[in-house]
Amino acid sequence: MSSKPRLETGAASGASPERPGGRRARRRGARAAGRPDSVVRRLLPQALVVAFLAGGTTSFVAQDRAIRLELDGRPQALHTFADDVNALLAEQGVRVGEHDLVAPAPDTPLTGGDAIAVRYGRPVRLTLDGRRHKVWTTARTVDGALRELGVRAEGAYLSASRSRSIGRAGLALDVRTERAVTVMADGRARALRTNAATAGEAVEEAGITLDADDRLSVPAGSFPRDGQTVTVLRVTGGRQTREEEIPYRVERTYDSTLLKGTEVVERPGRPGLRRITYLLRTVDGVRQAPRRERTRLVRSPREQVVRVGTKALPRSAARVDALDWHGLAVCESGGDPRAVDASGTYGGLYQFDTRTWHALGGMGRPQDASAAEQTARAKKLYRRRGESPWPHCGARLHG
Repeated sequence: MSSKPRLETGAASGASPERPGGRRARRRGARAAGRPDSVVRRLLPQALVVAFLAGGTTSFVAQDRAIRLELDGRPQALHTFADDVNALLAEQGVRVGEHDLVAPAPDTPLTGGDAIAVRYGRPVRLTLDGRRHKVWTTARTVDGALRELGVRAEGAYLSASRSRSIGRAGLALDVRTERAVTVMADGRARALRTNAATAGEAVEEAGITLDADDRLSVPAGSFPRDGQTVTVLRVTGGRQTREEEIPYRVERTYDSTLLKGTEVVERPGRPGLRRITYLLRTVDGVRQAPRRERTRLVRSPREQVVRVGTKALPRSAARVDALDWHGLAVCESGGDPRAVDASGTYGGLYQFDTRTWHALGGMGRPQDASAAEQTARAKKLYRRRGESPWPHCGARLHG
């Protein structure tokens, strides 16, 4: 047995087994020492993504707004990303016109919890106290429209009930407000408050009965205004018929067989006759001027035909004193200086008409003058016109 000591490799330090074991320990130590850096490197991108997504979700949620939209009275709850009212309406497909109402204003920014109201305009064809208007309202009932338009409806006549709804197409509405009207009749004034459509209706409401010929101071169909006075005019009367002559025309033809200045009535004229009916009226005791109602022709006038002489006067006209004036007078008037023909047109010995008598210088009527004056003026007439003024009896002057 040797006394030399052996080199022990595995007892104290374990040479052979110690080496492999040392390497594993070092590798485990190295993995243990390197694990935190590796995990951080592996988890950091994931953490960044999660943080980004968390931040984005927070921003996304912050942009979503809860809004209450009332569209023409119909409320609805919405979530929107719109920034203002205009964008919200566009997002919801809501179109508004110039007569529509949006509250708040379209350019108002939105925040969560806001309430938006849209009311559509409705056309109203309003006849107010007889005057026509076209107006717009956002009210949905007649009562709301009247209040919106400031129309006093108490005591008024309405063509539609106040509770009637107004559609988008609108409606026609007749309103007659209550007015103070005074009716004067038979010397008495009657004051009333009325929403009558015409003056005639107001008179009826006042208890006034109109006869067929009675009239009003204003047209019966006119609209009675507030404070107006309507007077009833009591009319009485009848008819009167009068006859009037229609003058006849005179046709003159020239005749060379008669002395110049001589006129012979070939056919006497006859006046026509018409019958006229007049309306006679008395209005509240005052008689009115007669008014012609109708005219009827009774007889047509007949034209008078007169022959006018063109033959030259004889030279012997200067010897007038020698002519048979007595014979002419007897032929014309029977020798009576006061004689007047049946028509009253001609008078005296020589049957002068008044116009000719005055042209010869006579005064008054020829039958009122003396026989001598009548003869003197007959001679004067003969000097001017010969025997033509006496077409039937002129020949007697020559015997």
